[in-house]
Amino acid sequence: METLYSTYGSDRNGLIWGYRFTPGQAPVLVDFTTALDLLANPEQRGCDFLWLHFSLAHTAAERWLRTDPGLPEGFREGLHERLNSTRLEQEADALIAVLHDVPFDFNFDPAAVATVHLCLQPHVLVSARLHPLRSVHQLRQAVTAGQGFRSAAELLAQLLQEQANVLAGIIREATGKVDSIEDSLLANRLALSRRGLGDLRRVLVRLQRLLAPEPAALFRLLNRPPAWVSEPDQRDLRQAAEEFSATVADTATLVERVKLLQEELAARVQEQSNRTLFILTMVTVLALPINLTAALFGMNVGGIPFSQHPHGFLLIIVLLSVLTGTLAYITFGRRPR
Repeated sequence: METLYSTYGSDRNGLIWGYRFTPGQAPVLVDFTTALDLLANPEQRGCDFLWLHFSLAHTAAERWLRTDPGLPEGFREGLHERLNSTRLEQEADALIAVLHDVPFDFNFDPAAVATVHLCLQPHVLVSARLHPLRSVHQLRQAVTAGQGFRSAAELLAQLLQEQANVLAGIIREATGKVDSIEDSLLANRLALSRRGLGDLRRVLVRLQRLLAPEPAALFRLLNRPPAWVSEPDQRDLRQAAEEFSATVADTATLVERVKLLQEELAARVQEQSNRTLFILTMVTVLALPINLTAALFGMNVGGIPFSQHPHGFLLIIVLLSVLTGTLAYITFGRRPR
């Protein structure tokens, strides 16, 4: 392929990689010129199909994607649309998809969600992204290892399975974090637990909101699939949708668990605040006799009791001690345990 530029991770035409798939053989890397020649000459391509992956950060890639007559209009128009949910629809004989996934360096940042645009036709799968995606990277690793695919639809099904695997890995990691936070909750380390739970819930809710519509959209499409999608490909796509749906359901379950932990944390924090406020109130009540007596005897006026008595100070101390002890017994000694 062309020399890769470090700025975009692609060649001078914006192509990150291109593969030619031949039934029964290992995939072969192709450059941009070879890919265009194969697309323009069906007799040379035969029953093979291509996977072309572009970087939207490269202006040359966007220029070709917007002007190539073989791509449907809906795919070109959706390259820069700001979509908040999954899109999967059919236009003529092509499937157009906008899928959400986590970036390659995902670190539980709620805003770290990337998008890949797909155009699936009988002879080619065109994908374009702005940021590297983890599921696409894993799919390329499988292709690089020599895994073959019989059609572009099977390649899409494998991408959906890789996407489900990525989400399952995030759920496993998040479950470990929730377990750790739950242990911290049981050990009364509330500050760390509250911060960690809030971050996890934001991430999981965002992933669930973006990814949950994908299986339903795929099931709707499979009810009336394009004529060129074979029965085995339909089974693979349906299986991938079922696995992804189960993974999304696991995400919802984990969100509910985090919500319950947050409610338990809030109850404990409220209980601790009430206990602290009660103790402060009782300390204030117990100190009231001493403060009142000190204020009265500190007025420095005539007629102060025990001012001439040789043991006046000791009598006042004993009286205050008895009164404070009585209040303490009434307050703490008679509380139900």
